[in-house]
Amino acid sequence: MHVIIAGCGRVGAQAAGELARDGHSVVVIDRNPKAFHRLPKTYAGKSIKGLVYDKHDLEAAGIVQADAFVAVTNGDNSNIVSARIAKEIYRVPIVVSRIYDPQRAEIYRRFGVTTFATAVWGANKVIELVTSTDLNREYTFGNDEVQMLVVSAIGHMVGRPMMDLNVPGEIQVAVIIRRGKPVIPVSGTRFEDGDQIHVVVHESSIERFQKMMGLKS
Repeated sequence: MHVIIAGCGRVGAQAAGELARDGHSVVVIDRNPKAFHRLPKTYAGKSIKGLVYDKHDLEAAGIVQADAFVAVTNGDNSNIVSARIAKEIYRVPIVVSRIYDPQRAEIYRRFGVTTFATAVWGANKVIELVTSTDLNREYTFGNDEVQMLVVSAIGHMVGRPMMDLNVPGEIQVAVIIRRGKPVIPVSGTRFEDGDQIHVVVHESSIERFQKMMGLKS
């Protein structure tokens, strides 16, 4: 993946280092060149001194080819502007933004930007949101402790009772979209090929859910 990280604070620097270590192509943008000192000595990616919402700087970072854009500056305004540019102008598939003011979360969601709360999550959350491409996060609740995920019914899930996915207090199938129509599951409802499954999952159970769906070994 080619990942652009806007902001080289503690979270941005750590996420950049770990993503680059895992073999991803990473470019970090920050207006303060001294911020790049936070990057690990082993960081194999690139760094650009510039503005995270400047098209010239973004294109120099390779945003046209980017698979993911992460906005983690120290200001909500810079984050939302740069995230919107990435999402709406350059059509970057995965756009993630840190948010300081939770009251602005709905603004981000309207633009299709996935958010995480700075008070709760850090670099590990960034990496999860960027690399877990098999999960589509439709909505988050609170400080992202609970998320509504959307996945497709695949192979081994077809024909199984939906109740098999439910784990009290952790995972709950909320609704499925079947042939374009919403279906609220009841006891005995089984998955069919092509179902779009909307599932409410506690953050601590995302990996468990991925394994149940066969998305992670």
